[in-house]
Amino acid sequence: MIVRFGFVAMSMMLEHASVSRTMTYQQFSRLADRGAALRKLERIATENLEHTLRLLKHCYAHDVRVYRFSSKLIPLATHGELRDWDPYPALQENFAKVSAYIREKGFRVSFHPDHFCVLNTPRPEVLESSIRDLEYHVRMLEAMGLDERTTKCNIHVGGAYGDKEAAGERFIRQFADLSARYRNRITLENDDKTFTAKETLEIAEASSVPMVLDIHHHAVNDGGMSMEAVVQDLWPRIARTWETADGPASSCKALPPKIHASSPKNNKDVRSHADLLDPVPLLRFLQEISGSVPRLDVMLEAKQKDIALFRLMDELRKLERDGGFQIVDGATIEV
Repeated sequence: MIVRFGFVAMSMMLEHASVSRTMTYQQFSRLADRGAALRKLERIATENLEHTLRLLKHCYAHDVRVYRFSSKLIPLATHGELRDWDPYPALQENFAKVSAYIREKGFRVSFHPDHFCVLNTPRPEVLESSIRDLEYHVRMLEAMGLDERTTKCNIHVGGAYGDKEAAGERFIRQFADLSARYRNRITLENDDKTFTAKETLEIAEASSVPMVLDIHHHAVNDGGMSMEAVVQDLWPRIARTWETADGPASSCKALPPKIHASSPKNNKDVRSHADLLDPVPLLRFLQEISGSVPRLDVMLEAKQKDIALFRLMDELRKLERDGGFQIVDGATIEV
C-alpha cells in the first residue's frame, strides 16, 4: 500500500509566504472609495494565490503531492455586504497558474470549509449561510478548472442540536436537496465531539459521499468503539465509500481514500493538535489496514505544518528497518 503524506494550507519554513492574508470588514468599510477598497481586496487575493503557487513548488521540491488549500484565499468573499462583488475575473490569471501547476505535477488538493459550514442546521438562515460558504469553495475549484472527480471539500456533519439522531437525519435530507454541483464536491469527516466515525459513516453511506476517517478524532470521540473494531468493521466500509457504483462517490474511483492524522497537544488538552506528530499510532493504523487498498493519502493536521511532515519522515527513517514499511521518497512510504 502506497501512502502519501500531505499538510494543511501554510508553510512554517517559507518566509513571507502567507496564503491567508486578509482584511476585516471594518477595515474595508473605513475606505471611502468602495471601488478602490474592492481592488485592494483583489490585490490581497492575488498575493495569496501567488504564495499558494510558491508553496506548491516548495511541496513538489520535497515530494509532497497532497495539499489542502487555505479557505482564506479571497478576503471577505462570503461577507453579506459584498454579495455584488465578483473577484474572479481579476483573479482568473492567478487561478489558472495554480491550476496548471497542480495538473502538471500531479497534486491532490482539497478544501476544508470551517465549522460555520453546517448543513444539518435547523435554522434556515444558517443553512443559507453554509451554502454560501460552500459556493465560495466550489467556485474557487471551478475557477481553477479542477473537476469534481478529483477535488473535494471536506466537511463535518455538524451539531447535535439536542437530538443527534434527528440532526443526522436532517443532514441527509438537507444534503439531498442541494444541487449536484455541491453534492459531488463533498467528503464527510468524523469529528472530535459529536458525530463518531460509525455515525459519520452511516450518514456518508446514506448520502453516497466518501468518508474521511480522522484517527485522532476517533481517539477522543470513539463512541465506545475501539480502533481495532474500526479497522475490522468500519474501515472496509469507509474504503468502499470511495468506490460506490452510483451517486456522488462514483466520481472518486480514481482517488485513493484519504484519512486525517494528528496527535493530541497534551494529556490535559487531547482534542487540540500538537505541533508535531507521534509516528507510532499512525504507523500502527497503517500497518493494520495494509493491503486493504492499493493507495492511501494522509493529511497531517499538526500545527507545524510542513515541518511536522518532514520531522515525521525523519522519525520513520529511524523505524524503517524493523517497521514493516519502506521509504519511497520525501513524503511517501510503502506499507
